[in-house]
Amino acid sequence: MTVTFEQIVALPKVLLHDHLDGGVRPQTVVELAAKVGHELPAPDPEALAAWFRDAADSGSLETYIATFSHTLAVMQRPKALRRVAREAVLDLAADGVVYVEERFAPELHQSGGLSLQQAVDAVLEGLSEGEAEAAEQGRTIRARLLLCAMRQSDRADEVAALALANRDRGVVGFDIAGPEAGFPASALGAAFAQLRTARFPVTVHAGEAAGRDSLDEAVDVGALRLGHGVRLVDDIHVAEDPEHGPTHRLGRLAHWVRDRGIALEVCPTSNLQTGAAVSIATHPVTTLLRLGFAVTVNTDNRLQSRTSLSRELHLLVTEAGWTLDDVRTVTVTAARHAFVHADERQDLIDRVILPGHAPTGTGRHRA
Repeated sequence: MTVTFEQIVALPKVLLHDHLDGGVRPQTVVELAAKVGHELPAPDPEALAAWFRDAADSGSLETYIATFSHTLAVMQRPKALRRVAREAVLDLAADGVVYVEERFAPELHQSGGLSLQQAVDAVLEGLSEGEAEAAEQGRTIRARLLLCAMRQSDRADEVAALALANRDRGVVGFDIAGPEAGFPASALGAAFAQLRTARFPVTVHAGEAAGRDSLDEAVDVGALRLGHGVRLVDDIHVAEDPEHGPTHRLGRLAHWVRDRGIALEVCPTSNLQTGAAVSIATHPVTTLLRLGFAVTVNTDNRLQSRTSLSRELHLLVTEAGWTLDDVRTVTVTAARHAFVHADERQDLIDRVILPGHAPTGTGRHRA
C-alpha cells in the first residue's frame, strides 16, 4: 500500500531529537536580526532558508555547526527565546507531532547578559505558550526540554546542575553536543556522575562524526539514548550468503546497545549533510531497524535540513521501502524512550498514538 505524505502528517508522531537553534523560522531570523543589527548572508526569508540548507550540505559536521552562528546571534534575549520556542511548538504541532523533547544549550545564549537560568526560563515559557496556542488551534502537543552542554567547553557541571534544578519544571534530560572528534564524553565524567547519582536521564550525541570509540564512551557514561548513533553499523559485520542473502554478526558494542534497548535518535537528512550517510536508500537506519535496534526517527535541525518529521519519515517510505507499520513502530519506540515517567509514556501510546488498541504495556502502575 502506498503511504502518502498527507497520511504521515496526519499520524500522531513523537520527536526526541530537535535543536531549538536549528528550527527557527527563516522569517523569524530575518526579523530578529533586524532588531539586533546582525548581518545575515541572505536578505529575505526564502533566500535565507536556501542559504542555510546549502551551507549545511557540506559533508562536514564542523561546517554544518558553523551555520548556527546566525541563529544564535538572534537568540540572546528572553523575548526572542520565548518566540522561537513558541513557534517551534506550533510548527511541530502542525506537522502532527504530539510529544517533543526540544533541546538547547543555555551556555550559548549568554552574550546578551542572560544567566543560564534566565535562558532556561525563557525557553520553558515559550514552550508552554506554544502548547496553549496549539490547543486553541485544536492540536494537542506536549513539549519538554533537554539541556545540552557543549563538548568543547568546560561548563558541563554547571549545565548538569541546572538540569537538576529544573527537573520539576519541564527539563527532562541532559545531553552533550558539539564536535565529537577530540572532545570525548569521558572528559565530562564529573557531570555524568552527578546526573547518575541524581537518577536523571542522559542522552549523548555520538556515532555521527566519530565511530565506535565515541559510542563506547557514550554508553560508558550512562547514556539511555544515543544522538544519531548511525556509526554503530561499524560494529556490525555483514557477510554475503549466496543462498540466503546477507547475514549480520554484531560486535560486543552493537549487542550491548540492542540487548539493553538503548535508543538511537537517528536523523536521516542531517546525516547525509554531515557525511554520516550517503543516501536515504542506503542509510543505516533501515538495517538497524530490521535488526531489532530501538530506532527512532528525528529532524535534528529543521532549518538547516529544510525538513520536518513527516518529511523524514516519508523519505524513508519512498526511498528506503519503509511501510506504514515501520512508521508506527518507530513512533511507538520513540514514545517508549521519552524521558518522562512510564505512566506518561504509556498514556501517550494508549490514548494518542494507538487509540482503540489493546494496552501495549504490562504491569502498569497508575499513580
